Amino acid sequence: MSDAPHSSSSPSASTPSTGHTKGRGGKGAGGASLSDWMEGARPHTWANAFAPVVVGVGAAASHAPVSWGRAALALIVAWALIVGVNFANDYSDGIRGTDDDRSGPLRLTGSGLVPPKHVKYAAFAAFGVAGVAGVALSLLSAWWFILVGAVCILAAWFYTGGKKPYGYRGLGEVSVFIFFGLVAVLGTEYTQAGTLSWVGLACAVGIGSVSSAVNLANNLRDIPTDSATGKITLAVRLGDGRTRVVWQVLSAMPLVASVFISFWQPWALVSLIVAPLWVKASAPVRSGAQGKALIPVLGLTGKMMLAWAVLSALALGLGA
Repeated sequence: MSDAPHSSSSPSASTPSTGHTKGRGGKGAGGASLSDWMEGARPHTWANAFAPVVVGVGAAASHAPVSWGRAALALIVAWALIVGVNFANDYSDGIRGTDDDRSGPLRLTGSGLVPPKHVKYAAFAAFGVAGVAGVALSLLSAWWFILVGAVCILAAWFYTGGKKPYGYRGLGEVSVFIFFGLVAVLGTEYTQAGTLSWVGLACAVGIGSVSSAVNLANNLRDIPTDSATGKITLAVRLGDGRTRVVWQVLSAMPLVASVFISFWQPWALVSLIVAPLWVKASAPVRSGAQGKALIPVLGLTGKMMLAWAVLSALALGLGA
């Protein structure tokens, strides 16, 4: 969900844009290469899936033994969900023709490289993988996680899918905070330990906030086009200046979480060494960069998030 949709004022379906019909190596529509599909899966967003599971395992390790099998299943669920939502966004935005002026990564549907139904099938396949791994994880932990997983899949699809996608109503950052923060981190901790902790909650808030910051940076980049087409994102609501302030607060929350967690585990302060990455990621935001100049912010913030998650998990696990 972190790569926010670029929408029109109406979510009604329309013919996908054919303004960009050539793929890599000169391939036409329907001739997407493996690298095109890989870009369509948007690997730069995968940190949003890996980081919460990693730090969730770390939070659990601070008060319970680690089950690496359950950790692997949780990683598969999170990764498959984010790949699924990326393809679902590609499909839904593409059939509405809302990616025509996109300045971000390649869109398979909007570019005309791949028939829309094939992108939709790819989304469903990814959701299927998440579902199978999720059921297995639920059988090893708690049956009601099947219901949680079903809600996650529905939320992933209706982010930009359906007649009234909530991603077009300024709820993208809230959704990311809930599903890739609270649900992913605390869900991972619970499947490991069978209980939750204040440390886990702090980790969830930190990851959820910085993951939301990735989404917000994407929407900050798209304020001009979103405003012109009537799309109301949080960034459009706040305006350029206030969005930049909110982004800095959200992206810095993992550092705040480290200080909070240090009251239980002093070694958590080790994760503050990612602060220079935060400074580098925030530079374009603070300097007033616009458009494509904001694209590096997404990757840098993702790297900071994953580095913080790994360091925090190590500190919590080894310091237990």
